[in-house]
Amino acid sequence: MSYDPSPSYPHQQHPPYQPYQKNQSHQPYDSSPPYSTYPWQPAAPPEPPRQRPQHRPALGHHSDLRILRSAYRWQRRTATLTALGYFTLFLILSAFAPGFMSSTVADGMPTGLLLAMVQLPVTWLAIALYEHTARRYVDPIADRIRRESQLNAKREGEAAR
Repeated sequence: MSYDPSPSYPHQQHPPYQPYQKNQSHQPYDSSPPYSTYPWQPAAPPEPPRQRPQHRPALGHHSDLRILRSAYRWQRRTATLTALGYFTLFLILSAFAPGFMSSTVADGMPTGLLLAMVQLPVTWLAIALYEHTARRYVDPIADRIRRESQLNAKREGEAAR
């Protein structure tokens, strides 16, 4: 194997070695060559542009979502307890008070049958209560969050341009 003294790659000229002196400014040695080591590799991606600071807190950190969740939770509990509470009361009376359920109310109609027939209007009442609380408490909060998120998306879209 022979030695070829001609440089096959361009290289950086290093300054001659000088011993360290006390009042001399010391420049750190740059070991990276001025050319890319692997020319087939793509260039480093440019830094992303800096985004403007947001004037409003992000939507995920907003207290409106907590308010919406608690309003929706209250709405579900109210409607569920109305319908299931009445049905549970009917089952308990059927199991533990058969004398009361078989007693007649009017014209030979047993109390148990009357309470069973009232179950349907109570279910409708629970549905009406659910819709009332949705319109009154939950929907306005959801609409406000929707408007704010659309406004934030619009602001971010304009800032990205």
